[in-house]
Amino acid sequence: QAKECNGVKAPVDTSKPNPNEVEFDNLYLDMNGIIHPCTHPEDKPAPKNEDEMMVAIFEYIDRIFNIVRPRRLLYMAIDGVAPRAKMNQQRSRRFRASKEGMEAAEEKQKIRQEILAKGGILPPEEVKERFDSNCITPGTEFMDNLAKCLRYYIADRLNSDPGWKNLTVILSDASAPGEGEHKIMDYIRRQRAQPNHDPNTHHCLCGADADLIMLGLATHEPNFTIIREEFKPNKPRPCALCNQLGHEVKDCQGLPREKQGKHDQFADSLPVAEQEFIFIRLCVLREYLERELTMASLPFTFDFERSVDDWVFMCFFVGNDFLPHLPSLEIREGAIDRLVNIYKNVVHKTGGYLTESGFVNLQRVQMIMLAVGEVEDSIFKKRKDDDDNFKRRQKEKRKRMKRDQPSFIPGGQFSPQALGNRSSPQVISNPRQAAFEMRMHDRQNSTSSSPNTSLTSDGSPSLTGGIKRKIEDSDSEPEPEDNIRLWETGWKQRYYKNKFDVDVSDEKFRRKVVQSYVEGLCWVLRYYYQGCASWNWYYPFHYAPFASDFEGIADMPSDFEKGSKPFKPLEQLMGVFPAASGNFLPPTWRKLMTDPESSIIDFYPEDFAIDLNGKKYAWQGVALLPFVDERRLRAALEEVYPDLTPEESRRNSLGGDVLFVGKHHPLCDFIVEQYKTKNTEVVDMPPELCHGIQGKLTLNENAVLPDETVESPVPMLRDLAQNSAVSISFKDPQFDEGFVFKAVVLPGAKKPAPVLKPGDWEKTNNDGRPWRPQLGFNRDRKPVHLDQSAFRTLGHTMPRDRGMPGMYANAVPLGTYGSPYARPLMSGQQQIPKLLSNLRPQESWRGPTPLFQQTPQRTAGAAPLLAWNRMLQSQNQYQPSQYQGLGGPMSYPPRPEDRMDRGRQVW
Repeated sequence: QAKECNGVKAPVDTSKPNPNEVEFDNLYLDMNGIIHPCTHPEDKPAPKNEDEMMVAIFEYIDRIFNIVRPRRLLYMAIDGVAPRAKMNQQRSRRFRASKEGMEAAEEKQKIRQEILAKGGILPPEEVKERFDSNCITPGTEFMDNLAKCLRYYIADRLNSDPGWKNLTVILSDASAPGEGEHKIMDYIRRQRAQPNHDPNTHHCLCGADADLIMLGLATHEPNFTIIREEFKPNKPRPCALCNQLGHEVKDCQGLPREKQGKHDQFADSLPVAEQEFIFIRLCVLREYLERELTMASLPFTFDFERSVDDWVFMCFFVGNDFLPHLPSLEIREGAIDRLVNIYKNVVHKTGGYLTESGFVNLQRVQMIMLAVGEVEDSIFKKRKDDDDNFKRRQKEKRKRMKRDQPSFIPGGQFSPQALGNRSSPQVISNPRQAAFEMRMHDRQNSTSSSPNTSLTSDGSPSLTGGIKRKIEDSDSEPEPEDNIRLWETGWKQRYYKNKFDVDVSDEKFRRKVVQSYVEGLCWVLRYYYQGCASWNWYYPFHYAPFASDFEGIADMPSDFEKGSKPFKPLEQLMGVFPAASGNFLPPTWRKLMTDPESSIIDFYPEDFAIDLNGKKYAWQGVALLPFVDERRLRAALEEVYPDLTPEESRRNSLGGDVLFVGKHHPLCDFIVEQYKTKNTEVVDMPPELCHGIQGKLTLNENAVLPDETVESPVPMLRDLAQNSAVSISFKDPQFDEGFVFKAVVLPGAKKPAPVLKPGDWEKTNNDGRPWRPQLGFNRDRKPVHLDQSAFRTLGHTMPRDRGMPGMYANAVPLGTYGSPYARPLMSGQQQIPKLLSNLRPQESWRGPTPLFQQTPQRTAGAAPLLAWNRMLQSQNQYQPSQYQGLGGPMSYPPRPEDRMDRGRQVW
């Protein structure tokens, strides 16, 4: 992380070795996973305008780059126009977001009026236009501006950052069709098929979607790592009405805000924790899968790579972005384990693997699905039993908590306060009167009769019985009505009648549903391994069939129409946007969404049903939206196409990728020469000049050129007057239409060293050494620890007048292995003098845009670090120290107080 001194932020030198003890070649950014948290964050104040959003995106990319430090390629991919199969899910998400946003605004206004009517205190309502995240869709002005800003950002970093010196940068913006992650996979597939590709390239993909794990496995690259934000549940969010923590909008009471700090200096600040990241090493996941999937005594040769492809395929049944999951397969119920066990039992009968390089053997898949169908009835019954048991345990827990809660809790100034909630204790005023009021309140409660006892007219308890308990006092929660009742006989009949409005005896319709689902499975696998098989195909139902319905699928066709084309950006907006987001469209196009006389008005319902489908929350349900008829949509748009302005027509056109290099890159002179000669022909990219990368280059109309000023699209950032970077249009290597990319490990690829504990460790380990797990990328990393001199120092330094003299002398290190001795310092207890002097405090945000927590970097050959620092470091991440002593080479010069206290160092 960057270092800040006296308000000046010094950038990280990313040309130095990676502090994570690994070197990556290529970094791929699935940009939509960056754009969304930067434009409408959930746990920090939102940017005030679009310019701040762009700067936040730049800082996020810098943060990822500082961690990964790619040496060859940086590939930024923004979602372009998606295949029709994905557009249905996008449509559902955007309609839901619009509906939930309007409902939340109405609920917030209603509660606000109620609180104010009762005399509550709320801050004045902020007049701020709500950011509509639906604008993060190809074809909008926002995405067009984002592409301009990223072109500026890339040029700036190529000119100024030494870590970008020899880097090739490819930007695939929203004008290039395809989902971001699949554009990345298409690039990797096509480069793997080139003779110059390095089979030991170390890839790193940034993104939070779970399907990135499947896509990474599908490449069969031995060195593939995913970096993603560390998920931290239950992050505190301020109330949207009073901006205070600890409650939601529906529970807001309009109470006055407590003073934050002695002088209320923290009034407008939110508790912000810096985002941390984790690596997912797919080579380790492959080791686990190899142990899980290896089978003995097969009638054919076992091929681990083929079994990985089958595992990826089986995961599609549990759920993906293009198909609803089968009713009997829920991932939280161990559906993947169930499928793997069935697969291993049935594979002896199938005579081979389910898939090969993205193509499905339906006869073998049918055997797997019918095996699942045989246990469907027991799965549904077990699900009901588990659900009933969970509800019973929750009910007992609520009763126990109600029974065990204290009979009296003091209120007012004596009310309990959460630890750390107040900055300083408040002075007690008039304690006698407060104590008298509490006693009287307690006496009234003790003399009042039980709430379940009825009273006669004279006030004496009645013997006739208790008062009927109110509904709101009930322990049971309202449950959504379930008309299907999958655990009862006749579940298939009820399912098809309720979900599809057909009788279960209608074999023709059931076959149609199954055929569409089988087509979907073939389409998804082809999409993952070969690219988009059809831009027009989609699953035309809201629900999936049962596994027991997959009979006779072996002879079903699984081919797709060839030569299909993606939608244009504005056409996709018409297909996925609700009418409430029509402001991102041209006026006459917008009118088609709202005009009652519009021929496609039925595509844009103002309200729609959400079928919970056995779930508890609305976000888990199925949005019952009408499917868009492509022919009707295109016919309606033909009438309004002439109304597009030249700018709108430009945004509605499909574009391509752009390649950037700096002046030090070997490819730079070659590209500059193309512009000097004004060569309009397509030229092959020389792989020897660009780390073996191949493709086609053509001149770019809006190119970044050397010695030409690059204007900043963000007013708060300067223009690049002395630019030396250059850009050119780039196209991936092209192949014949019937070409098949082989899903294999490439010749010459080196298998990474194993990480898991060998299964025969105890038998072969003759000297009895315990197994030491590998932490991080370096298997030779030395774990940090405290030596005895460090414990002696702690024992001498801590005060000995607390009845436990020298309590830290023989204690387990603070916080290590869940030590019970881990505790905060007591009031009046002195801090360890000067031992923590070289630990820098966490940086806070400065200015309108978020900055990142500052931490110094580790360099090779460092001297041993302070013992106390080592202990704290082992607490936090159990990672090798990034702090260094003062004797060896350091990334940063020591501070004055560190030099003064060299005599206090503990080695």
